[in-house]
Amino acid sequence: MNKPLLTSLALVACCATSFAQTPKLPIESNDEGSIYVSPNLSPTEKAATANGGTLGLQRKDGSGVYGGMDTSGTRPNYSLGASTGGDVSFSAGAHTDGKDNKGVKAGVTIRY
Repeated sequence: MNKPLLTSLALVACCATSFAQTPKLPIESNDEGSIYVSPNLSPTEKAATANGGTLGLQRKDGSGVYGGMDTSGTRPNYSLGASTGGDVSFSAGAHTDGKDNKGVKAGVTIRY
């Protein structure tokens, strides 16, 4: 294979994995929405280790809230956030480990 083609394929593979979302496993669902859990798994050859997870509520219009914990690092990292629904959705979230690592995020999703 020539080098530019191989480089292009590697770049596409990296981008495809970055857009993958973690699976949301529904716990309870009804006409208004669903409660879900999204485990943070680290797979190996023969097993998978759970390193925390996220518990959330998602309504049919796309709005929702979530909260979770990630224990894969040296200190547990806690996060929470929410989003509005509709064609123009606003989202905001925060995360911290209680010491040095802390941050906020915000975004806008436009559906057409």
